[in-house]
Amino acid sequence: MLITHDTRCALEAAVDLVNTAPNGERPDRLSGLGELEEFVRSHDISDTGLLGAADLRATREVRDRFAKVFSAPDTPTAVRIINELVAQAGTTPRLTDHDGYEWHVHYFAPGASIADHLSADCGMALAFLVVADERERLRRCEAPDCGRAFVDLSRNRSRRYCDSRTCGNRLHVAAYRARRKEAATG
Repeated sequence: MLITHDTRCALEAAVDLVNTAPNGERPDRLSGLGELEEFVRSHDISDTGLLGAADLRATREVRDRFAKVFSAPDTPTAVRIINELVAQAGTTPRLTDHDGYEWHVHYFAPGASIADHLSADCGMALAFLVVADERERLRRCEAPDCGRAFVDLSRNRSRRYCDSRTCGNRLHVAAYRARRKEAATG
């Protein structure tokens, strides 16, 4: 499956946005304007203007809706949510080559809010996965204490953990120790 650079960036932003939500002992990582500004900076999101409290509230609402896409029980449910996000953002496709990037498509209107920007660009990236019949690549980490969202871009769609070096390794080590303990007592 061919994923363009801008689509990959939008997918990463959608995943990272979903993963800012509080989960169990993990606090909300989008609790203030400083964190929203850092999110915008870390994802090189352009044309956002000055961010305010309304932007933070709206971005959290978009985050919750993207989370529903990752947990949708079926494709029609995911499609309904994606379509609503993209439509409410007032999608306006246009070519751009800003900030040293090659030509790519932005789906948000010039001057759009950060919430509309994310809804349009990330929503379209998620739509491309659905159109390519790849919605099953939108996953949640299988580690019992994690549940973070990720996009499985492995060739054979076999990724089970958000990060194999943390969640995957932790579970493999725990299984190894359990087998050793069982062998020692058995």
